Amino acid sequence: MDAAVRAAELRRELEHHNYLYYVLDRPEISDSDWDRLFHELKALEDAHSELRSPDSPTQRVGVAPVSGFPAHRHLTPMLSLDNAFSADELRSFDERVRRLLERETVEYHCELKFDGASISLTYRDAQLETATSRGDGTTGEVITANARTVRSIPLALREPVAGALEVRGEVVMHKDVFERLNEDLLKRGEQAFANPRNAASGGLRMKDSRQTAARRLSFYCYGVGAGPRLGPSISVTLARLRELGFPVWQDAQVIQGIEPVIAFTEEAHRKRASLPFGIDGVVVKVNALDDQDTLGFTARGPRWAIAFKFPAEQAFTRLNGVLWQVGRTGTVTPVADLEPVAVGGVTVGRATLHNYEDLRRKDVREGDIVIVQRAGDVIPEVVGPVLEKRIGDRPIPAEPFACPECGSPLARKPGEVALRCFNRSCPAQVAAKLRHFVSRGAMDIEGLGEKLIDRFLELGFLSDVPGIYRLGGRRDELIGLDRMGEQSVANLLQAIEDSKTRPLDRFLNGLGIRHVGDRGATELARAFRTLEAIRTATYEGFLAVADVGPRTAAELTEFFAENGELLDDLKSLGVEPSEAEAPTSDLFLGKTLVFTGRLERFAREDAEALVLRMGGKPAGSVSKATSFVVAGPGAGSKLAKAEQLGVTVLTEQDFLDMLPEGAL
Repeated sequence: MDAAVRAAELRRELEHHNYLYYVLDRPEISDSDWDRLFHELKALEDAHSELRSPDSPTQRVGVAPVSGFPAHRHLTPMLSLDNAFSADELRSFDERVRRLLERETVEYHCELKFDGASISLTYRDAQLETATSRGDGTTGEVITANARTVRSIPLALREPVAGALEVRGEVVMHKDVFERLNEDLLKRGEQAFANPRNAASGGLRMKDSRQTAARRLSFYCYGVGAGPRLGPSISVTLARLRELGFPVWQDAQVIQGIEPVIAFTEEAHRKRASLPFGIDGVVVKVNALDDQDTLGFTARGPRWAIAFKFPAEQAFTRLNGVLWQVGRTGTVTPVADLEPVAVGGVTVGRATLHNYEDLRRKDVREGDIVIVQRAGDVIPEVVGPVLEKRIGDRPIPAEPFACPECGSPLARKPGEVALRCFNRSCPAQVAAKLRHFVSRGAMDIEGLGEKLIDRFLELGFLSDVPGIYRLGGRRDELIGLDRMGEQSVANLLQAIEDSKTRPLDRFLNGLGIRHVGDRGATELARAFRTLEAIRTATYEGFLAVADVGPRTAAELTEFFAENGELLDDLKSLGVEPSEAEAPTSDLFLGKTLVFTGRLERFAREDAEALVLRMGGKPAGSVSKATSFVVAGPGAGSKLAKAEQLGVTVLTEQDFLDMLPEGAL
């Protein structure tokens, strides 16, 4: 295709998607797809300078404001930043900066890149005068009435500042607020938001500011536009803004040299999922304002800053169909069969739809363009369809009546939404139970992985969990298999033998009882100490265990009533879980501890085991019942919540100092 024709086509497409994103709050492509189109256009214009035009998306930011809100010209433009997508691109940025400044190394200010809506706040005589959306970077929309409903935006400065002061920041919606908002929308039969960013951006543009107030938005400051300098650097400026009453997220760091900057981006990416709000990268700025003045600007943005972008956590792709998957407890769930798409740094071809009720509520249909998200390392899920791209009136996928694996009738337990197959011999359930039983968090049988389990099932060597402990009787047959050999068989059989005396909590976890995970198994083992005591426990006895509610107590009672033969079979094969240890100290008796961030001395699992030995209870989330939060480097939302609730926060060294001699 001719370069001029392609450039014109790209400009039209980018402007169209800018309009959908910034004006209508209804994006049809992901951020990563937009970036790809933008970089293609930029490369064309770089290669053919005559194609570069003043109205190109590479020469400006965003789009003009829509009618309905008064226009406001920013005192200082809100320019965009160049993007980096790899460590090498950050190194290239650093090389340019050092060359222009004639320095061996440069001091950078690194901060999280909030995934929300940028706004500019103008203060005059210490009072909030105007709040403005970003708009096209030069002119935005006046949204003062809506901004006033955001409680974290100060209506007046704590101290007077001469003249007008433009403060820049991001309005975001916290994840927990977003979840409640979508729940309320779905209950009212309305379409849920695809992500917190859209909910925040749309909230700022409400015609009725009372509706904005109901969104419970949050604001974080990241810099200054026009006005007096508040310090010699970004870091000092932000500290001064904090004194004036502006919220500043405290994870920002001043860093010397580019390699530690790269390490900062890697750490930010690791803790992304644990933050209370969404981020899509890290902003790297030259810290000293005099150096920023020296470096200056290009037509699009500053030479002294760059945005390092994480892989997109959301993407758009086609739903080819809905498959039905059978889990180890018999639950049958819908799974989206997708055209493969990159999400969160991995290629996704399947995504969960949770249950049939959720599928109907989201109104997902075969052939739809759907939004797929993968926050952190969780299983990819379908958020919902892009209704504007739906072609025709396709039916909602039908709910199955029979198990897709064994053909048994499907049914629901009273009060549950999940369909279940109640055939214990269902091949899919058997395979899933075996995989879970041998997994690292359960019986940890090294060498017996998913592929080997599937192979043994196909050969008839396995048909249930006790069959694992009968494999020793097939030693010669195992050695005769391709890619096995005497040594690998010997190692496998020894690993099976070693697993017979695993701790009770690991054994309970391996049984795969509904609603009982590894932490629940630990609580049960602590409470009953032996498998025999658990087997003979009553519903009331289970209900007395910490964190065991009525539903879990009922599942436990039913499981042990129905699986006596399984447990007797395992016992006859020599499986005797070791008795749970009694606490060796009452140091943390009655206390709950939460660990967050990176620990230097030991793994988090070892720290939690230590708390158990000292009579305490490790927990995964912070609440009013939490006694201590032990926070290491990179602590995020749990630390923030602890500070909010007034929970005592300890460093790792504080925790170690509390332990009696010889505890480690």
